[in-house]
Amino acid sequence: MSEPRIARPRIARPRIARRGIPRPRIRRRGASVRLAAVTLALLGAFALLTPLLIPHDSRIVDFAVAGHAPSWEHLFGTDSQGRDLFVRVAIALRLSIAIALVVALVASAAGVIVGVVAGYLGGAVDQLLMRFADTVNALPHLVLGLVIVAMFRGEVLAIVVAMVITHWVTIARIVRAQTLALRHSNLVASAWLSGMSRPRIIAIHLLPAVAGQAVISALLTVPHIVWHESTFSFLGIGLPPHEPSLGTLLSDAQAGILLGQWWLLVFPAGALVLVTLAIGVLGQGFARRINGETL
Repeated sequence: MSEPRIARPRIARPRIARRGIPRPRIRRRGASVRLAAVTLALLGAFALLTPLLIPHDSRIVDFAVAGHAPSWEHLFGTDSQGRDLFVRVAIALRLSIAIALVVALVASAAGVIVGVVAGYLGGAVDQLLMRFADTVNALPHLVLGLVIVAMFRGEVLAIVVAMVITHWVTIARIVRAQTLALRHSNLVASAWLSGMSRPRIIAIHLLPAVAGQAVISALLTVPHIVWHESTFSFLGIGLPPHEPSLGTLLSDAQAGILLGQWWLLVFPAGALVLVTLAIGVLGQGFARRINGETL
């Protein structure tokens, strides 16, 4: 009789999952930034050139064409008073972006000054400025802005002041943190030992060092400012009703939606979403570039 064969145990080989090589995120980020730049450039051209090239006056009332749907004569249709929505959206976009840029510049300047002074001087000055910043930050921004704007209804200056007061704190904190890191650096210490005064040290060494972060903070603040300004006008306490802003156009669209006039809401809301998204993506891309990442 032959001996029984003993089956050898099979050793299962671990299977290595084949995964595709992931595409680098850097290229996707660069593509999104370029798309945002193109979108913002087109929106800017639309806002600047449309009122000059199309002869429709945004304030002329013509009830004969009131509530018309989008057509070749009126690309975005007309509102309940017969005003061309294409021109009104362009003017509104230009006005909202202009207010947002002014607020961002003023808030950034105030935040940089407070942040650099608090971070470099330190001590009681730092405590006083940061406690004031904490007090402002503790108040709801939208509510505080509504109170200020409601006191001076219809005034552009009141809108700018209200949003500057509520948007400088974040920039000041970022600049202060960077200033604290630079305060004990060899460059600042050498400048102080050489006899350079504190104002000159701030102007020559600290302000250029924090300028990049200040620009990033300002860019990322612009979308919030556009939304806040639109909220004020939507609630009826911002710009006057006859001034076409994105908020007033959205407020006017409430009655039109009930009548099936969808274009009164779609085009102003689309412009608002596109401009805020484009500026936000550009701000993030610029932040990555400042931090050393390649787009």
